[in-house]
Formats: sequence, C-alpha cells, structure tokens
Amino acid sequence: MASLQDIRRRIASVRNTSKITKALELVASARLRRAQQRIEEMRPYADRMQELMVGTAKAASSFRNLPLLQRREVRKIGVVVFSGDRGLAGPFNGQVLRRSFQLERDERGEGHEVVWAVVGRKGASTLRFRRYEVAAHWEGFVDQPTYHDAQAIAHKLAEMYTAEEVDRVVIVYNRYVSPLVQRVTVSDLLPIPEHVLEGSKENDEKDAKEQALRGDFIYEPEPEEILERLLPVYLETEIYRALLESAASFLASQMAAMRSATSNANDLIDRYTLQMNRARQAAITQEILEVVAGADALTA
Repeated sequence: MASLQDIRRRIASVRNTSKITKALELVASARLRRAQQRIEEMRPYADRMQELMVGTAKAASSFRNLPLLQRREVRKIGVVVFSGDRGLAGPFNGQVLRRSFQLERDERGEGHEVVWAVVGRKGASTLRFRRYEVAAHWEGFVDQPTYHDAQAIAHKLAEMYTAEEVDRVVIVYNRYVSPLVQRVTVSDLLPIPEHVLEGSKENDEKDAKEQALRGDFIYEPEPEEILERLLPVYLETEIYRALLESAASFLASQMAAMRSATSNANDLIDRYTLQMNRARQAAITQEILEVVAGADALTA
C-alpha cells in the first residue's frame, strides 16, 4: 500500500488537474453561448442570400455555363475536412476524420482520386502522419472563425474548381445540434447544387404572391451577370456557416469532455481520500498495537 505522503501527493495533483479542467469547461461554455448566437445571427442572411439567388436564376435565360455551376465528369474530388486546432475535445476530431476516411474509401472504390484540403491543425497532422498530400490547409481560427477566414477558403476552393484541379468539392464537418449532440455532415459544395437555385415549393408560392404585388423587376446589369457575382458570395456564406457550426461543435465537445474529466477527477479524489483514511487508520491501529505490546512486555 502507498504511504500517506504518496497518497496526499496524488490527491493534490488530481485536485490541481480538476481546477484546470473546470476552468476549461467554463471558458468553453462561455464561448459556446457566443458561437450559438453567431449561428442564429447568420441564418437570416444565408436564407436571404438563397432567396436572391433563386429569384435571379428564374429571371436569367441561361446560367448553366457559369464557372461555379459547370458540371463535368468527376475524376478528382476535393474533400475539405473541418477539424480543430487542439485536442481535449472528446470525439470532435476523431469522428470527422473517420467519416472523411470512409468517404475517401468510397470515392476511390468508384475510381475517383481524392484531393485533400483541411481546416484545423489536428486534421492536417493526422493526414500527413498517414502520408497523405494536403493540397490546402488553414489553421489558427477554428474556434473563433471570421467571415474573412471563410472568404479565403472559398476563394481557394473556387480557384481549384475553375482551374479543374478538382471536378467536385465536398465538405465534411461537425454540424451543431445541441450541447450534447453534434452530427458529422457531408455536403456538396461545388459545383453549386441545382436545388439551391430552384428553391422549394413553399418559397415559390411566396415569391409568386410577392411578385404579384411588386410587379416585374428590371435587372441592371443582366440577371446572368448578377448571378455570377452572387455565386461566390453564396460559396463564402456556406463555408462560413460550416465554420460556425464546426466551432460550436468543437466548444460543445470540449465543454462536455472537460465536465467529464472534472467529474472523473472528483471521483478519483474521493477514492484516494478513502484510501488515505484507511492507510491512516491502519497506521493508528499499528501504533496502538505496538504500544499495547510494549506495555505487555513491561508487565510480563
């Protein structure tokens, strides 16, 4: 059995660790609330952006030849992985990487070459450790992304697509559902899906009513030119949404992991405390036995 001094040292060490994990939990919780707020603030903008694209596409006579809409035979697929810059976030990095590798196996099974792009230090280090070549890599802003970061990523991906370095681009990220639930999501990014420009039936009925009240629009410049300018902005918006979802998922996973670590540390402190009390009781009992044995020896 360990000595009392060793047990006390272990208790002090675990208690110090629990203070760190508790502090990390509180920081992640505060940042998560801000991340949730940013997602809510961004949704109306994203919805309005799609409405503008749908309306402009309906007014355009021909837009299928725009660079970000052109479809071609898929030989190379770009897979963009949204990981974290740090660990200590539970399954956050592991689950998105596992899904990415599963996607790679599926695409290679269909004869497609996979071109990797990674957001986050952990994903890039894992891919390089496995001897994969990373075509593009961004880091340093994963838990607090800005729209400028999304613009940089969107510009690079659009450049790769229009230069035919890839024939299709998909993103793999953790979609935030709640503090306890984050789901890995695979979403087509390029070419921009047709359903984005078609809208839903409900939106069509709403647009028809609004159009009847407003009358016909006069577009200046032509709708095709407006749509060509809107498509890169839509791409930036989708990247920004994925960054925000991934950031919220990272913070939620970190908060849950640190809460679990703090709870485990407290349980360990309780066990060590019980062990220390037993060791102390055994030491006291041993001292009493020695005193009694000494007294018996004197009276014998």
